Amino acid sequence: MMLVAANLRLPITIIPPLLSTIEKDLGIPKSLAGLITSIPLITFAILSPVIVKVAKKLGNELTIFVFFILLIAGSYLRIIPTVWALMLGTFLAGVGIDSGNVLVPALIKDHLPKQIPLGTSLYTMSMLLIGAIGTALSGILITKVSLQTTLAILSVVAIVALVFWIPNLRYNHRQTTNDNTQKNYRSVWNQNLGWLITAFFGLQSIVYYSFVTWLPSILQSHGLNSIFASNLLTLLQLSGLPCSFIVPFLSVRKNGMRKLLIMLFIGYAIAPLGYLFSTSNAVFLTIVTIVTGFGSGLAFNMAVIFFTEKTTNPYQTAEVSGMAQSAGYLLAAIGPVLFGFIENSVNSWNLIILILVVLSTLLALSGLLVARHKPIEE
Repeated sequence: MMLVAANLRLPITIIPPLLSTIEKDLGIPKSLAGLITSIPLITFAILSPVIVKVAKKLGNELTIFVFFILLIAGSYLRIIPTVWALMLGTFLAGVGIDSGNVLVPALIKDHLPKQIPLGTSLYTMSMLLIGAIGTALSGILITKVSLQTTLAILSVVAIVALVFWIPNLRYNHRQTTNDNTQKNYRSVWNQNLGWLITAFFGLQSIVYYSFVTWLPSILQSHGLNSIFASNLLTLLQLSGLPCSFIVPFLSVRKNGMRKLLIMLFIGYAIAPLGYLFSTSNAVFLTIVTIVTGFGSGLAFNMAVIFFTEKTTNPYQTAEVSGMAQSAGYLLAAIGPVLFGFIENSVNSWNLIILILVVLSTLLALSGLLVARHKPIEE
């Protein structure tokens, strides 16, 4: 499970440090290069509900295995130095990633019903840690070897995950429900809590991917060099790692969710206001980035906790996960492009920062509503 989780951000987070090389090698404009980040997010938005239905027929374990073959094929297709191979490979990688995005929370619910906090911690820690390491490694490797070699080396992790996943196929089972259960089953799409969780996931997605896409540009507008700005982007991702353990631990404690929401508001709605100050002070911007990254880790881990703790069975967990990620990643794909357009129009990042602060405030409010709501009905 941890190896699968390690591949759920890696194929996306290795790309930002490679964009300038991709633009140069393939002779494409920035607008087209930006699609490399948006394509997987659009894929998540479209296919998340579909994967739930596929898994219901094939079983969660087999579905992940089949889709990870597509992830590997797409990752190595991107090595071919042509635009069509890059875009098609990115699409296939996005399809493979989405199977893990949707189904791993359901696997935790199914295989670790009494250890959900531990399973959630291992899942999110692997995803965030390897994603951050991938960003750093791709920036280092591209200065030493070619673009093709960099992509080939960093894609090996998916092959390792697939090999180690094979023994899990013996635990594969399909969803079975009797006629009476199916007759009385209420889809999460028809329940208020399903939409509240979707709102929470969507808001954390648009804020996170907007920061991942534009933070280096925001920092460079303060006078920082590109290398230091990229290092702070890696730091933003690493700062969320402690949340992999803090969120599951506090979420089951009395008043724990309230404490998490307060920290979320401080980290994601208050700290980013620091980017409004016109300063190139490295210490100040590093502190702002660490606190903001901590907020991003809280938001993502809380979303996963909502998937598992606010549902009553693995299929329902997969369904609410698919629903939330469908809408959430659609917002995530639109956000960075929209904010880039706004910045070009007003020639300032301050308006974008204020918009993200407002979205983060709404995120905290939606989290409060989810936390107070009873679990989704059977």
